[in-house]
Amino acid sequence: MSEKREHAEPLPNGGRPSLRADCERCFSLCCVAPAFSASADFAIDKVAGQACPNLRSDFRCGIHKSLRQQGFPGCTVYDCFGAGQKVSQVTFGGQDWRRAPRTAKQMFEVFTIMRHLHELLWYLTEALTLQPARPLHGELSLALDQIERLTHNSPDSLTELDVAAYRQDVNALLLRTSELVRAEARHKKKDRRGADLIGANLRGADLRAANLRGAYLIGADLRGADLRMADLIGADFRDADLRGADLTGSIFLIQSQLDAAKGDTDTKLRPSLTRPAHW
Repeated sequence: MSEKREHAEPLPNGGRPSLRADCERCFSLCCVAPAFSASADFAIDKVAGQACPNLRSDFRCGIHKSLRQQGFPGCTVYDCFGAGQKVSQVTFGGQDWRRAPRTAKQMFEVFTIMRHLHELLWYLTEALTLQPARPLHGELSLALDQIERLTHNSPDSLTELDVAAYRQDVNALLLRTSELVRAEARHKKKDRRGADLIGANLRGADLRAANLRGAYLIGADLRGADLRMADLIGADFRDADLRGADLTGSIFLIQSQLDAAKGDTDTKLRPSLTRPAHW
């Protein structure tokens, strides 16, 4: 999944570049730690902790420029939220798992945990930029500081963390944030949380301020849909058609969701997101 590249641009919403993947400072942990199965997203099976056969000795991907064409689109939409460089350079102090194989098993386990923590940091950082959620900014800041401190724990401490409990607490806070933001809308708000909308015809749909948390929008037709102020956390946009859709002001939408979808130059995005190269 990894390819050496220049450091990505900082976050426009708050200047936390540590939450952007910096592959130059990572030991390609995303190419080794996760497991994947042969599917539309991956051309082969790979068990967790086993290096992808496309990973070269210099930690570069041997087929980076043709991942989609060679059956690995899942690699192009993966986002570690900066966990890779944190584990490589901070948690393990720059130790290379190939040169120090005794660290490998624990490093891969810690990477999985760190990615969860960095994902929470990403959402909390965004929540703190949302003005309607100002009454919660104190709680959000405390939660962000707590999770940030956890990311600096030792490898042993990290592997003992109850990540699910932290996710539950942060998710409750993010849901309250979402409710405050979407309350700004003056029309009836649709609740499609976790809905099965696979292949749904939502062309031109008014989904302003809708709750689409965890919704399955795989292959859905969202051409020209209005998704302003919609809560899109965890929504599955694989192969969804977002051509001409308005995503400005949508909340908790991350880059990998866009990368998995289809769009065009008429798709409206907020400044913190990048139009995927394949659109």
